[in-house]
Amino acid sequence: MHSKRIVFSGSGGQGVITAAIILAEAAAIYEDLNAVQTQVYGPEARGGATRSDIVISEEPIYYPKVLNPDFLVSLTQEAYNKYAGLIRPGGLLLTDSHFAKPESRIDARQVQLPMYESVIEQIGKPIVFNICMLGAFVGLTSVVKVESILNVLGTKIPTDFLDMNRKALEIGLALARKRS
Repeated sequence: MHSKRIVFSGSGGQGVITAAIILAEAAAIYEDLNAVQTQVYGPEARGGATRSDIVISEEPIYYPKVLNPDFLVSLTQEAYNKYAGLIRPGGLLLTDSHFAKPESRIDARQVQLPMYESVIEQIGKPIVFNICMLGAFVGLTSVVKVESILNVLGTKIPTDFLDMNRKALEIGLALARKRS
């Protein structure tokens, strides 16, 4: 496995950084890989552009920032506009169909999924939108195993909210399966 360079982007309050931390912990703790996660906040904590970089590798990681991601997730139009040009040719660019309208000029495999709408439809609360995105991402990329994500959720999420988060993960995985 060469290193996987990933950028999750969206707006503050969407849980982009939480999802990135869960992914990095799944890789490092449950899959014995090296992982590093860094983040950048926009000028406002909520509503501003948010970006989190994740590097996962079997080899030592010498630089924590991602310059040309293999995988880019953009959950807002602003994030898409700001970061889509960074993706390496042939990479995977995942967007949410409710919040972002991708353009064809990007040299990447673009996948647009109704993650937000599916969460609202099936769960009724947008709070687990980020976990649905994580499910879709893992389903499309197999960067880590689903079980590893579930293990991290079990340690991070309060018991009362665990079922909702598991369901959101499954919604994302199901959306990814439909696209494969």
